[in-house]
Order: sequence, then C-alpha cells, then structure tokens
Amino acid sequence: MPTRLAFQFLCVVVCLFGTTAASAAPPSFRNDVMPILSRAGCSLGTCHGNQHGKGGFKLSLRGQDPAADFITLTRSHASRRINQLNPAESLLLQKPLALVPHEGGRRLRENSTEYSILHDWIAAGMPADAPSAPTLVALHVEPSEITLYNNQRSVQLEATAEFSDGTRRRINELAVFESSSPEVTVTPGGELQFPESRTARQTSVTVRYLHQQSAVMAACVPTQPDFRFTAPEPANVLDEKVFARLRQLQINPAPLCSDAVFVRRLYLDVTGRLPTAEQARSFIQSAAADKRSRLIDELLDSPGYIDFQTLRWCDLLRVEDKTLDAKGVEVFSHWIRACVAEDRPLHEFAAAIVAGQGSTYSEPPANFHRALRTPEERAEAAAQVFLGVRLQCARCHNHPFDRWTQDDYYGWSAFFARIDYKILENRRRDTNDKHEFDGEQIVFQKPAGEMLNPATGKPAALRFLQDSGGLFAAASAATAPALAAAPEPQQDRLRQLAEWLRRPDNSRFAATQANRIWFQLFGQGIVDPIDDFRATNPPANPELLQALTQEFIRGGLKVKPLMRLILNSRTWQLASETSDSNRDDQLLFSHTTPRRLTAEQMLDAFSQVLETPVRFSGLPPGPLAVEISGVRTGGHRYSRPEAGDRFLALFGKPGRLLTCECERSAETTLAQTMELVGGEVLAGLLKQPGNLIDTTLNSPDSDSNFLDNLWWTALARSPSAGEQTAMLEYLQQASYRRQAIEDITWAVLNSHEFLLKQ
Repeated sequence: MPTRLAFQFLCVVVCLFGTTAASAAPPSFRNDVMPILSRAGCSLGTCHGNQHGKGGFKLSLRGQDPAADFITLTRSHASRRINQLNPAESLLLQKPLALVPHEGGRRLRENSTEYSILHDWIAAGMPADAPSAPTLVALHVEPSEITLYNNQRSVQLEATAEFSDGTRRRINELAVFESSSPEVTVTPGGELQFPESRTARQTSVTVRYLHQQSAVMAACVPTQPDFRFTAPEPANVLDEKVFARLRQLQINPAPLCSDAVFVRRLYLDVTGRLPTAEQARSFIQSAAADKRSRLIDELLDSPGYIDFQTLRWCDLLRVEDKTLDAKGVEVFSHWIRACVAEDRPLHEFAAAIVAGQGSTYSEPPANFHRALRTPEERAEAAAQVFLGVRLQCARCHNHPFDRWTQDDYYGWSAFFARIDYKILENRRRDTNDKHEFDGEQIVFQKPAGEMLNPATGKPAALRFLQDSGGLFAAASAATAPALAAAPEPQQDRLRQLAEWLRRPDNSRFAATQANRIWFQLFGQGIVDPIDDFRATNPPANPELLQALTQEFIRGGLKVKPLMRLILNSRTWQLASETSDSNRDDQLLFSHTTPRRLTAEQMLDAFSQVLETPVRFSGLPPGPLAVEISGVRTGGHRYSRPEAGDRFLALFGKPGRLLTCECERSAETTLAQTMELVGGEVLAGLLKQPGNLIDTTLNSPDSDSNFLDNLWWTALARSPSAGEQTAMLEYLQQASYRRQAIEDITWAVLNSHEFLLKQ
C-alpha cells in the first residue's frame, strides 16, 4: 500500500509540474537565441563569427546560418559549453557573464532578458524549432522619422517583429540599435539620446533583428524662440525640398554667392577649367537679369563640358592602357565622348556597355568587359557603378549591412559567367605580367557555362538586384521582366540584363545616377558614399532624392536637363560663408562647402594663368590634363614620366584600377604642400620661357594692368584696393623686377581662394 500511494503521489507531481512546464513554451532557437548571440556580439567577425572562429568555437557570421549554428551548439564539440543538468554552469552563460575568463569581456548580466532566454532554452533541452515555426517577414520601427524640439533630447524607439503566422512582437530586448553619429547614443533598449547642443543635429539609427534591418532618421532641434527662417526664393522643386528640411530643423541657408564666385564655380564644375579674364569680366559686367541661366546653357553646350564628363566616365569605367592597350583606350574614350556629346540617356548608355561584345577595336563598349576578367569582377563593378550596390561582402556571406544574400550575389554574377575572350594577339613587353594586354581581343558569350553558388554547390539562378519597395518600388519584382530559373543554353544573358537596365522605370538605376550627378556638383551625395545605397545608409533628405530622381526620369534620364535644373537651383548657388545657424551642417546643403581643385583642374589652372603648356609623357605639348584619354599618372608605360604626370599622381588622379569614385583622392599631404611651395611643376612653369612673366616684362602695360589681369584670370575678380596697394608697393620697391612678378604670381597661385572652389 505505501508503495502504491508513493507511485500515485509521484504521478500527481509529474502531471502538475509537466503541465506547468508545458504551459510555458521554450524559447525559439531561431527567433530568440540567435538574436541574442548577435546582440551580444558573439557572431561578429571579430569574435566567433570569424572565418576560423575563436577558441575552437565558430558561429556563422551575424547569424546568417541558424541551422549550422544549432548543430554547432547541440551536436558538435562546442556542445561541451552547455550543461543541461545545471544550465547556470554552462560556459555559454558563464563566459559572457565574466564568471570565467573570457576574451570578449562581459556581454550579459544575470538579471537580463537575454540571460533568461539562453538559460531557459538550455533548461528546456535545447529544442530545435518545429518546421512549422513562424519565421520573420518584416521589421518595423516606430517612430520611423523623428524630430525633437523644445529641449527634448531623448526618445524611445519601439522595434516590432512581424512573423509569417501574422503575429507581431516587441523585440527591443533582442534587436541591435546603432547610431551613425558617435555623438548621438542609443541604449541597448532603444532609447535615442542627443547631446546638448546649440545647433540642430541629425543622425540615422540602424535597427537589426535576424536578417532584417531598418533605419530611422532622427534630428534634434534646440529651442530657438527668436528663430526666423530666411532663405532665397526657391527656383525649382529641388530648392523647395532642401529649404523645407532646413526650415524644419531651424537652419537658415546661406545667401546666394556673388557673381565672381558663381562664374568661377560654374566653369570649374561644368568644364573643369577656369574662365578666362575676358569671360569673367563679360559675365560680371552684364546687367541681364537672366545672365546666370544663359551662362549655364552656354557651358552645358560647350566642348569643355564634353571633355569633363568624358573624363569622369573614363575614370569609372577603367579606361587605362595596361588592360585595354593604347588603341582600346582611344576607341573606348572616343565612344564615351560621343555618347556625352549627344547627351545619350544614361540607361541606354549603361545598357550598351553591359551588352558590349565583339572586337575591342571595332565595338568600343566591349572594352568594359575586357578590363574585368572574372564574372565576380564584372558583377561587382556593374552593381556599384550602375545600381549603387556594394555587393562585395555578399561574395563570402550574406551582406552584414544590406539585404543582399549570397544567392543574390551569385545570381547576379551568373549574368556575366559566360563571357570569354579570344585574344587575337598580345604584344606585351612584360611576359611575366598576365594583366598586361596589347592587341585586339574579341569579347563573346559561350553557349554554356554556369556560376556555382558555393553555399549550395549548384548553379546559381539568375537574379536582378531589385528592391521590393520604398524609393525603388518601380524596380520591384512585379515590374521586372520575368527570368527563367534555368535559362536556355543559347539565351543572351547580357542582352537580358541590358534590357532590364534600359527600363525607364528602373528607379534604383535612376536614383543612383541622379545622386551621382548631384555629387559632381556638390562634392557630396544625398546618399553618401554615392555608390552605397542601402537601408542602413539612408539619404540625408529622402524627399530631395525622390524629387531629383523623378525629375531625372521625367527628363528621359539625360544628364544635361538634370544638371541644368541643379545649376539653376538656389541651393547650388548658395555662398560658402556660414552663420551660427548653419555652421555645423555637413549634410543638408545649407551652404556650399569649399573644395580643393582636382589634380587636373589645378594643373590646367596653373597652365592657363601662366600661359604655358604642361608636358605629359607620350604626348606633344598642348593638351590639357582634362583632355587626356587614358591614365598617365606614372607616365606612358614605356616612357619616362614628365613633371605633369607626376603632379597628377601626387594630387590624387586615379589609376583607374577600381570601379569607384573613391579611387580619386582629395586627401592633403605634406608632399603636396612641398610641391606647391617649391616643386618642379609650379617652379618650372614660372621659369618657362614665353610665359606670363616674360610677356609682362616685355609689355608696355602698367603694373596695375598686370595685377588686374592676373586677378581676373586666377580669381575671376579684380584685386581689392588693399591688395592693389600692397602689390604695387612691393613691385616698386623690388630690385629685381622679374623675381617680384614671380613672387606675386606664386602667392596668388598658392592662395586658398585660388586652390579652392568656393
């Protein structure tokens, strides 16, 4: 009897405790445990997400492979880190609590939600998710856009996960919150905190949960009871969007720039050259009310515009003679120049490049593929230049900061997998350099050839890099041409891709190119970097980017109409002088940011002011740096570099080895300073026979005329009364007249006003 009673009592206990345990479902490995490993930093590349793991324990990078991580934790040798009999003794908990030595330091607290979830999952026997378990379909963050006023400096963000079964769940304790500004912090629980400031601050907050990411734009506006918004009258929709955002943040834009600043800035931005003294005088002395818009039209139709745009595209498309050879450079750059001259729509231009096949001598666009020798290089270059996608990270793993997966990477690369080359001849001088080509090649597509996805070991299905919504909704899967999962062997993949790029409603392409044109004129993109469009790098002014893209599409995706619209805007014509209101603004275009002249602009400006040409290797005297087709920053490959070649290399001209605007450097160095102070180029031009100095010495004109002409040529204005007096006095007191003239000219050419585009 006692035995029977004991058995019955045991059954009651089991039923009671079993019912209680069953009533509380154990944590989900995919939806609860994996986010904690990511939030704690365990699955980052600097920790156990490293390619080789840490301390014998390896997780997938940023938790991109939950199935593999589950096996690692429960079935592999790493399972020794878990103690099911006493979960609290598990190394998986003790190390992040810093109860035992841990190289990563303390990552959890014992009374936290994260600790409880890990503990409960281990205590429940480390169950796997059922096949029918809900999966994440969307991440929502509220508020989606924030502007704080009246000395309010903090706000609580709420992150909500939406799952495949229709349920929603607050996941602030599981998500990762990151601010783009080091001065603006966000707590692990999602409270955004701005520092005390007298001016408006703006930041973006990235929220990550599992494979979904969302960005929130946030701004904090200090109390300014006496603020009164003042701005020039908007000239077009671009001004309306810029000024609306500035008004919201209580930032006053700068006034319009002077005519002298305008004419110099316009010539440099559109043609890459300085205006002549006569051109500058004529513009400034004109009383016409529409003289600015008329000069814009004139320069957009000038040969200088064609030269400058050709130079920009040659930089991006890697027009250099090591891989293309001299004739390839010539035919490709001439084709680009012809497209610029006719203002060929950029989607047609891009489509022709992507579909380029045939002889690299008779079919110029084929040179794009000649410079990129592997499917991966072609895929990454095309994505970055034409779609603003930096796809490189997805080659080895899902992109950590964007939506692109390995499947996307290899599906996109598959478009380029069948490209091959027939090398008719290669007259290279360095037989050990496999990257040097000198001779005609035929670019063609093989009838077969697949791109294998290393994650599956199977041929990758073709995929466009298309978005499901937002600014790029017009390029969504619903409007994109259908692709067969397994294309026919004879299918022309390049032409298929070209047709997709050619679609006028491909908003991702249109936004990327519109933003690139904006960058050319402002030195900063609305999305910046300009080839890194992603949810976690949102535009500084989304409404402005959307308006710019719509205007670009409305203009047939031609460069000139959009550039004309930007140049006529009050935003582009703002002065560079700042006020207390806009001094700290670096993102919203409240004033013009002075920029140093590019290498070509600076060298051509020296040549123009001193009235003497610069020598380049392999070329006769005469051409400007902006007119050179290829890359001669080290001189012609088999001839001694001239001073001009070395100058361009020193001041950041790209070698065209990357398909990226970032290859052009604007960094200042001590070597550049020494070159300007007493380097071979400027010193040589000042001493060159027949230059401005010689002309001045042999001219009957007065010293005042010399100074006036020098100032107008270099600075697009006349010297001020103080400058005129000081320079005349210096000339009159000089014992050696030539040296005095050289000194004054050197001083002007080294002034900030000359070296910077105001």
